[in-house]
Amino acid sequence: MTVEDFSEVTLRRQRVANDAMYAGDPEPFMAMWSRSEDVSLFGAFGPCKTGWPALSEVFRWVGGRFSNGAMRTEFEVVHAGTELAYTVGYERGELSVDGGPVGPVAIRVTQMYRAEEGQWRLIHRHGDFAPVDESPGR
Repeated sequence: MTVEDFSEVTLRRQRVANDAMYAGDPEPFMAMWSRSEDVSLFGAFGPCKTGWPALSEVFRWVGGRFSNGAMRTEFEVVHAGTELAYTVGYERGELSVDGGPVGPVAIRVTQMYRAEEGQWRLIHRHGDFAPVDESPGR
């Protein structure tokens, strides 16, 4: 696995998968993930879980909550080695949750990937809602 594979192929697939998830279809997002027991999720819209069976259940539940998503995936930091890679960034835009009105959403996201069988697979995602910036000058 190369850094170029990660930057050019995997991140493009990740954006497409995120778009599908925020439109209510979790399957492309789920296809990005390793099926191992050591995968983990600290979710912004759901619980913290480990192991593929638990994560797949959460992803179907969360994806079913979303509709009318118009989100963009922004990668602030991207790093790939030979076996592990990570991204740090934001998912921002608008979507409807649980059939409610479409509203603004901004999630901070850190994701880890592992090279498996010729593809980069997600092994961890931590998403949360950014707190208000209370630093001086803001």
